[in-house]
Amino acid sequence: MPETVARPERPDVPAVSRPPMVVAVIPAYRTAAAIRSVIEGIPSLVNRVVVVDDASPDDLAGEVSAAAGSRVVLLAHAKNRGVGAAMRTGIAAALELGADVVVKLDSDGQMDPARIPDLVAPILSGEADFTKGNRFHDLRFIRAMPLVRRLGNLGLSFLVKAASGYWSVFDPCNGFLALRATRLREMRLDMLADRYFFEISLLCEAYLTRAVLRDVPLPPRYGDEVSSLSLAGSLVEFLPRLGGRLVRRFGYAYFLRDFNLVSVLLCGGLPLLLFGMLWSALHWYRSYATGVVATTGTVIIGALTIILGFQLLLQAVVLDVQSEPGRPR
Repeated sequence: MPETVARPERPDVPAVSRPPMVVAVIPAYRTAAAIRSVIEGIPSLVNRVVVVDDASPDDLAGEVSAAAGSRVVLLAHAKNRGVGAAMRTGIAAALELGADVVVKLDSDGQMDPARIPDLVAPILSGEADFTKGNRFHDLRFIRAMPLVRRLGNLGLSFLVKAASGYWSVFDPCNGFLALRATRLREMRLDMLADRYFFEISLLCEAYLTRAVLRDVPLPPRYGDEVSSLSLAGSLVEFLPRLGGRLVRRFGYAYFLRDFNLVSVLLCGGLPLLLFGMLWSALHWYRSYATGVVATTGTVIIGALTIILGFQLLLQAVVLDVQSEPGRPR
C-alpha cells in the first residue's frame, strides 16, 4: 500500500496519495569534467534527473551516458540557446514525467546536490511553493567578495526585489532552486528569459501566480570564485528588463487583477511626482536662460508636488512589500 503524504499546512495545496515525485533539471554546457560527479551526487529523494545538453562542444553527452542510470533522462539542443531555454526544455520534460517538485541545479559542481532535501523540504511540508538557495547566509562567502562586488550585489538585489515583488529574497540570482509543479503549470513559461536573466524572470513569473517563496541557507561549494559574469555588465543589461518587469507586475497586480489602495496611491503619486519634476526643470531652465530668479510660489509648487508625489509612492511601496505572497502579517 503506497505511503500517504501528510496534508500540508496550506489549505490550497492538496495532499497526494503517493510519495511526491521530485525531478531534478540540469542545464548543461561545457561541463563534461563535472557533470558525472553532479549526477552521482544527487540523493535518492530525487526520482528522475533530466539533463539538457545545450549543444555543448565537449563530450558532455558521453559523460552523462557513463553516469546514467534508470532515473536519468538526457535531452539535447541542436544549437546553444542559453540556460533559460535549456530550463524550459527540462521543465516541460519534468512535468511530462509527472513531477510534483522540480529542482534546478547547475552542472558545474558549484551547487551541492546533497543539499537538495533541504531545498525541497519547505515545499513538501506545504510551507512554500518556491525555494531558493541563499549563499549570503554564509559569512565566509560574503567576506570573500570584494567590496565593490558586494555593493553591486546589494544594488542588483534591491532592483530584483522591486521588479519581482519578492522583497524578502536576498540572493535572487542564485540558480539553486525548487518549484512546486502546480505553480509551474500556472506560469507563462514562454516569458522566461533564454539566458542569464532566467532566474530573475522566473521570480517575476512566480509572483504572478502568488507562489510563496522561502530562502534556504545553502552555502556554495567554491571559495573566492563568485561569478563568471561581469556585475557591471549585468546591471547595464538587466536594468531595462527589470524596469519592464516592474511595470508589468504593477499593471497586473494593481490594475488588471485588482484595484486597491496601492492603485490609488500610484495614480496620485506618479503624476504629482512627474509634474513636480517637469515644472521645476522647466522653471529652472527659464531662470538659467533669462537670468530672472523664479518666484517663491513657483519654487513651492514644484517642491510640494515632488514631496507629496514621493510620499504617496513610498506608501505604495510599503503596502506592496506587505502584500508579498506568504509574508507574515
